[in-house]
Amino acid sequence: MTSLTESASQVGAANVLSVGSRAPSIEFVDWLRGQPVTKFEPGNVYIVDFCATGCGTCIASMCNLVILQDKYRNNGVEVVGIAAHEHALTADEARASLDAWLAKSVTNLNYAVAFDYAGEMNKLWMDPSFSVGIPTSFVVDRDGRLAFIGHPTQLDNVLPKVLNGSWAVSDEAKALDAERMNTDRRRKRELSQKRALAEPMVARLEPAMKSKDWAAALSAVEEALASMPDEVTVRELHAELLLHNIRDMGAGLPVLRQLVRDAIDKKSVVWTSVAIRQLFDPAKDYSGFQMPSALPWARTFPNTSWRRIRPKVARARSSSLTGRSLSTITRPVKGSRDEGALSRPWRATGVRSSHTGSVVQRRKTRLPKDRNRDRQTEAA
Repeated sequence: MTSLTESASQVGAANVLSVGSRAPSIEFVDWLRGQPVTKFEPGNVYIVDFCATGCGTCIASMCNLVILQDKYRNNGVEVVGIAAHEHALTADEARASLDAWLAKSVTNLNYAVAFDYAGEMNKLWMDPSFSVGIPTSFVVDRDGRLAFIGHPTQLDNVLPKVLNGSWAVSDEAKALDAERMNTDRRRKRELSQKRALAEPMVARLEPAMKSKDWAAALSAVEEALASMPDEVTVRELHAELLLHNIRDMGAGLPVLRQLVRDAIDKKSVVWTSVAIRQLFDPAKDYSGFQMPSALPWARTFPNTSWRRIRPKVARARSSSLTGRSLSTITRPVKGSRDEGALSRPWRATGVRSSHTGSVVQRRKTRLPKDRNRDRQTEAA
């Protein structure tokens, strides 16, 4: 599979894709959903969206694409999803994983989705446009030219203007694409530099992980941290190794605490998602965690992140009743000063113990103002 960090110098000036360029073709794909799109029909508008199972925000963007497909279908709009970033040992495994993910995550999917294990579509679309990261959407106008390249959250504003013909000639379209090109070129250079720094770690880490030589794996990660202290992937690996492989809570909890604090300070969705995954992932064994002492860090997550955090916490809350020993889960207080923070506890007087298998009834902690409101209601 081709990498998004392919050097920009490998893309010739004549092959650069930007707004106004002729849209590349769709090929080298295996269609999983919907009717195959083999060519762009004149008069129709297409949204070609690159997504992946490992993309944290792709589900939300795909759900919005479902809405756009319904809304603009009669206007000649057709959405096409491209999964060209799947990681698995074989194409069959990647395809099966993608198929299951689509069935579970986007149950009302109403557009075609194609699978490209080799990443050939990246070479045709992503690399020539200097696009970095997914999801990324390309809008092909009625004449078969690219009208927009960028994040699908911008489509609500862009698509109506593409349909009425005002977008391609607008200063907004040109300025937005120029800003995107400059940003993504810089990000590509940064990613190439990070990859060069990470290669020695990867060369040592992979065999150590396969042989479960956790000491060697930890040494490789800590060496990478020395050169990439703000690389979130390496920081997550560090916490993961200490807490879930080596099971060294004394060393791991301070690392996790600092990861959470940095996520709060950076106000980054990516960092916040990583921190929440380390705190609440239902697939992890938290039996050795001192969760009550860990949760105060999470209560200070920024308001803007709660919509993304809520599904993780909900899954963790469910998991605590089916074998995990998370002793306290929280949810936000509606209308409070810190609404969106993890501030109201749902205390478990007991959960299903992974050791004894016993279950104690969960109860919701009532706050004083809740009791006062209930009394007022009863009096009325």
